[in-house]
Amino acid sequence: MHELAGFAERDGTVILFLAYTGLRWGEMAALRVMDLDMLRRRVNVDQAVTEVGRELVYGTPKNHSRRSVPFPTFLAEPLAELCVGKGPKHFVFTAPMGGALRNRNWRARTFDPALKQLLDEYPSLDPLTPHDLRHTAASLAISAGANVKAVQKMLGHASAAMTLLVYADLFDDDLDAVGEALSRNGNPTLFNQTRHVPRSPGSPGALAWEEPR
Repeated sequence: MHELAGFAERDGTVILFLAYTGLRWGEMAALRVMDLDMLRRRVNVDQAVTEVGRELVYGTPKNHSRRSVPFPTFLAEPLAELCVGKGPKHFVFTAPMGGALRNRNWRARTFDPALKQLLDEYPSLDPLTPHDLRHTAASLAISAGANVKAVQKMLGHASAAMTLLVYADLFDDDLDAVGEALSRNGNPTLFNQTRHVPRSPGSPGALAWEEPR
């Protein structure tokens, strides 16, 4: 992703942002300066934009999933640079002339040429789309140890079941690792619940095994 972002030059931050946060294109394009919490390194997602012909329609995100999404430390500086000279309600990501960032225009101007350079350098790579960067973000989060609920909240899925349906093969299913974890966390005294109890006088045998009550 970083090499692809390097080929994109000025708009490399867009690629890295999508690849590390998992925001949908419309959510990213609708972000305003006031939606960035630079101290906590969080993005507050409560709006999305949809392109209908030449019109831009703003509304709530898909599934109405208002949420807070973390972004990595290395994105803090480039995001801050994008906000210089802007007011709280100005968009973070904009077109070169300052207008709204449109998916089709951005792909033709930036993403597709950068992708071509990347594929020329690494012909064995599969082509990808901006939406595929959302899957990249999920893969990175899971490989970093995020659980299914965390990934669900990050991506704004309606349920954890949906997240598992899409990314089940990325979560660790090593049953041996589960068994080892249970062994480390288990209490060995639970397996030693028997004790010796004296028999009553005259009974055959001095001791007998009896389960505690």
